[in-house]
Amino acid sequence: MSPGRTYTPPAALIPAYLELAEAIGIQRMVVVQASIYGTQNAVTLNAIAQFGLHRARGVAVVDEHFDDTVLKHMHGQGIRGVRFNLVSGNGTPQEQLETLARRVAPLGWHIQIYADGETLQEIAPLLARLPVEVVIDHCGGVKAALGVRHPQFQALLRLLDSGRAWVKTCSYRASSAGAPWTDVAPNVKALVAAAPDRCVWGTDWPHAQMTPRPEAGVLLDQFFEWVPDAAVRQRILVENPARLYGF
Repeated sequence: MSPGRTYTPPAALIPAYLELAEAIGIQRMVVVQASIYGTQNAVTLNAIAQFGLHRARGVAVVDEHFDDTVLKHMHGQGIRGVRFNLVSGNGTPQEQLETLARRVAPLGWHIQIYADGETLQEIAPLLARLPVEVVIDHCGGVKAALGVRHPQFQALLRLLDSGRAWVKTCSYRASSAGAPWTDVAPNVKALVAAAPDRCVWGTDWPHAQMTPRPEAGVLLDQFFEWVPDAAVRQRILVENPARLYGF
């Protein structure tokens, strides 16, 4: 782990994840580089290799010092995006957003943004100008108590309207009330209504820095409740991520 990390998590190993995936029916998986590793992507790449490229992709943390040859090699190893963590830090500096977006555009990669709602609102115009797709974590980080009419949430909707942005509808980190995190239902419903073709979902396992830790089956049950249309669920759970991550 990186000496610059802001937290030290408990172990989260592949057998435990595969047991979870089997229990709730996950067949494909996307490994997102955690801030605890900084720009050292060995653990993420190893996890993708163990899962196999037939069912796994990854999102790495790189900076402008990675040359094009290395980036192309990482593409062959299953990487499809670059994560900017504006919450936990210890990753790519925000100032490199435009530079790296131009660098990874020829590979067809996207930029993934983990930010709180206030920061997302501030950088939304910049994100809309990037020459790549942008994937927004955790319902944009807009706290549920603010409501869907709040300027932060409206900025997220405008990004989706641009046709270049995606949003992850795993939503518990946007909760204002805490467990069982049901207060985010209006946010998820509004995002799905606005852009059903650019929403994706994931467990966010292993739920770093969360107490209590969510149970994946409960999160999936909530998603089914909030998105009752089976065809829309098929898009969000299967078709959209297959398109986004290149399965």
